[in-house]
Amino acid sequence: MKYLFPKLIFIFSFFILTGCKKTETVEVAKSESAKNSIEFASGLSIVKYDGYSVVTVMEPWPNANKNFKYILKEKDAKVPDSLATYTTIKVPLESIVVTSTTNVPFLEMLEVENKLVGFPHTDYVSSEKTRVLIDKGSVKNVGQNEKLNIEQLIELAPDLIVTFGVDNNNPMLDNLKKSGLNVFIQADWMEQSPLGKAEWIKLYGALFGKEEKAKELFDKIVESYNQAKKLVADKPASATVLYGSMYEDVWYVAKGNSWVAQFMKDAHANYLWSDLKGTGSEGLSFEKILVKAKTADFWIASGSFKSLDEIAKTNPHYGQFDAFKNKNVYTFEGKFGATGGTVYYELAPSRPDLVLKDYIKIFHPDLLPSYEFTFASKLN
Repeated sequence: MKYLFPKLIFIFSFFILTGCKKTETVEVAKSESAKNSIEFASGLSIVKYDGYSVVTVMEPWPNANKNFKYILKEKDAKVPDSLATYTTIKVPLESIVVTSTTNVPFLEMLEVENKLVGFPHTDYVSSEKTRVLIDKGSVKNVGQNEKLNIEQLIELAPDLIVTFGVDNNNPMLDNLKKSGLNVFIQADWMEQSPLGKAEWIKLYGALFGKEEKAKELFDKIVESYNQAKKLVADKPASATVLYGSMYEDVWYVAKGNSWVAQFMKDAHANYLWSDLKGTGSEGLSFEKILVKAKTADFWIASGSFKSLDEIAKTNPHYGQFDAFKNKNVYTFEGKFGATGGTVYYELAPSRPDLVLKDYIKIFHPDLLPSYEFTFASKLN
């Protein structure tokens, strides 16, 4: 079991970090004017009515055979009988358990991190602010994602557990529900749009009665992201880029419609696999990578490497790439919290504007001369 969790981290790093807007309609009498407040996220819909909101999560995992609908009910609100079959959650929440580090920044941005009472494998949380709560015992370690401690969760009795599924067979989710715990299935990790991932802050705004604050924060991120795009608007996408690294015997590259590929496109770089259709990643042989990317100008390596020597020791063939020879190798995964949590995995989905600025700094350093990397590190 102890080896399963690191593998899940690796798999999710590609879903989360590499990668159908649907119109959600709700049959509620006398509420035809209510609209979905979500603009960029493809897997989330929030429709607010008088005293309650209808939240729908679409495509919660790859090839999902169902969506999830939730009713967020304010105190003394009257919810139509037509919505009685859906899970009802009383809001604003007073306590919550989340199971992904990507959720932690949303809580902190909304200043409700003190409502967090449990998290699986707390060592993976990198935020100093939440680590203080963990260290003083306010946030309990509730096991691991694939095996949550249900007895402890029952004792904590959180208002809500926000978790995720990986496929259509999720026995842990079924066990949580059978235990009488309130469970919310979210799908921020399935989003491929940088702004789409970040927009899930609006879910937490709805859960904690801070919708206006969430919108204000998200609008600032959108503005910052678009301002960064304007910086490179007139710059040619001439820099060729290799992405990824070997995992066992396979090199995983981000597909052309993935989260990572979108960042490189918006930073005006020539990502060599931008024409590979689809989201997420694809495994290729080292030979295929070398043929296409031997002369690439830059290499964005996946992995927590600290130096060129360290990366060379993992595979001596890396030295064949021009980007390695010219010392143009970067990683976004080399910065950690006090107990080993990766800062990029935790914070990047909620701050795509900072990720984009890092990429622009790499490919067009003259445009951001005084900017310091938030996530990226150059390997020397």
